Amino acid sequence: MTHFIFSANYNSRSSLYVGFVVAIILFLGAATAGQQDDVLRTETSLVQLNIGVVDRQGRAITSLSRNDFTVYEDGVKQTIQGFEPTEAPFSLVILLDMSGSTVNFRQQLKSAAFRFLDALAPEDRVAVVAFNAKVKQLAPFSTDRKKTAYAIQIAEGAGETHFYDALKQGLNQLRTEGKQRRKAIVVLTDGLDTQMRNTDRSTVSKAQTDQEAIALLRPDASQTLNEVLNEAARQGVTVYPLALPSGDPKRLPLPDPIITGIYAAARTRLQTLADRTGGRLNEIHRLEELGKIYAEVAADLRSLYTVSYQAPGPHARDGKWHEIRIEVTPAELIARTRPGYFAK
Repeated sequence: MTHFIFSANYNSRSSLYVGFVVAIILFLGAATAGQQDDVLRTETSLVQLNIGVVDRQGRAITSLSRNDFTVYEDGVKQTIQGFEPTEAPFSLVILLDMSGSTVNFRQQLKSAAFRFLDALAPEDRVAVVAFNAKVKQLAPFSTDRKKTAYAIQIAEGAGETHFYDALKQGLNQLRTEGKQRRKAIVVLTDGLDTQMRNTDRSTVSKAQTDQEAIALLRPDASQTLNEVLNEAARQGVTVYPLALPSGDPKRLPLPDPIITGIYAAARTRLQTLADRTGGRLNEIHRLEELGKIYAEVAADLRSLYTVSYQAPGPHARDGKWHEIRIEVTPAELIARTRPGYFAK
């Protein structure tokens, strides 16, 4: 009898205890879910802009403050919540094209990348990713320039060009650097992604003229390109493509409508990457220009301000295009940033 009473009391207490624990877990789970939802909502709706400012002669202006900037989204003035001056450090991904198209000038490519490292600020964190048919991280984010330079030196490979896979991996790595970091990707490539090239070839297989081929391709409508652009917009990443002459549609030795269309579409997508992220497409006409252009990109990064604001509540995820306009004081200065974003 005593044993039965003890068991009953024990079971009762156990049930109460289990019920209490379950209630606590459910409460904490709900709270955590709420926190995660808040974090996601905040990350999605925060708009971060890297902004370059020049005078009428094209000289960079690097001495402005938060009060010198006014941001408009869809014509409505926004409240600036974050501001970083030009000397604030960046997190940078250097993408190295190790496909077959770069085999003949690897040492020039690497020497130019070394020069780029030398031109960066000491606090900039740099990661190195090489790509051909595979995408491989050669060095994680670091301020140790010797380790980064070694990663560039050992980069090798040949074969296909999975350029957009490399961009996606670079963006994934930048996400780990935190939403408050200034971010950029610098990539030397001809832009001729193998997978996209095969798709383009199928699309234009019956084109009779260059104009017909280009019209059929609609390069800006590429789903892969827009996935990259949307992720870059979410993180505020600026992309600087350095376009190799081997991808220039005007230099094709034996052009025909299909080849011309494919090359023109690839170059248009590089231009779109730069324009939509606030970067600049640097076209390389001679390989001897590589070092100079890398140095110019480093100088451009060092002249960027970063401004952030919260997207208007109803716009945060509406999937629509929202135009961004920047005004700077004094009014004669010229500001350059990305033109807007799709809220996704």
